[in-house]
Amino acid sequence: MPPRNSIAALLLVLPALAWCSLTHAEQPLLVVGHLNPDTDSVCSAIAVAHLKTAQGIPAQAIAQSPINAETRYVLDTFSLPQPPILSRVAGRRVFLVDHTDYSQAPADLKQAELIGFADHHKLGGLTSDKPVEAWAAPLGAAATVVTRMYDSAGIDIPQGVAGCLLAAVLSDTVRFKSATTTPDDRKAADRLARIAGVTDIDALGQKLLEAKSDIRGQSPATLLQRDLKTFDINGHKVAIAQLEFPDLTLIRSMREGLLDAMQALKHDGYHSVLLMLTDVSLEATELLIVSDDPAIAEKAWGLRSEGDALWMPGVMSRKSQIVPALQNALK
Repeated sequence: MPPRNSIAALLLVLPALAWCSLTHAEQPLLVVGHLNPDTDSVCSAIAVAHLKTAQGIPAQAIAQSPINAETRYVLDTFSLPQPPILSRVAGRRVFLVDHTDYSQAPADLKQAELIGFADHHKLGGLTSDKPVEAWAAPLGAAATVVTRMYDSAGIDIPQGVAGCLLAAVLSDTVRFKSATTTPDDRKAADRLARIAGVTDIDALGQKLLEAKSDIRGQSPATLLQRDLKTFDINGHKVAIAQLEFPDLTLIRSMREGLLDAMQALKHDGYHSVLLMLTDVSLEATELLIVSDDPAIAEKAWGLRSEGDALWMPGVMSRKSQIVPALQNALK
């Protein structure tokens, strides 16, 4: 009998194998995360696609752009196929994970049928013509929300999918160090680890950080886009990117190049471009800022930036410690 992981991987890839033979009406539900995919968005998409297929609704996980090194490590570790890259969804049924923002969704989402979403961020302004399935909670990872979906449906999580979801929780909560971490995230991680056969969660978390912080051969512009999200904050177009490292000495030599890349991106109609350089060991962030408003740091956090940078002890979360403050500052 094939190994359990092999069976799970086959079930996940079967919808893609049948893709070309399906009529429009039979095409699978597309499950997709945000524009620049991270481990939480990819693993949540894979899990929801499996869940929906198990419920009798053929579904396929997709990614809008290539996955990063950390996510490749996770998929390889748990023997899961990489989702195909698809940036156009017009005329299709779509389920969103890890966001509810038009700016992070496929560009033609309004020409698709939104079926539902699973997210752990603030609501991003999506609308729909019909009622949708909505799963949202203030948790540390979308993967924890998706785990709740399995529980509600009474469907077992396959071993490989559980490992992927576990990695997503560890990645998005920065190994439970982020301010967004909740007791439910920790409980979900413990349970997912048992299902996945992971006996050392800390060791897996360290491997994820090593993969995430590998910047060899990467240009500053590429690194800036690795985990960048665009927001419409009270009519202002704002980009917030984040890079995480065991310590910031790994990125010091690229600092000026990153600032140049931020300046170049700002010319694309942005009011502000911010880059969080997060030191996981110190549990702090150096925030690089390029903005039309030189006083934006003082307005948002009551702190004066030193030139183009702001040192922020205890800050590790974009969604709970950066975005809300900017919303207040850019009113």
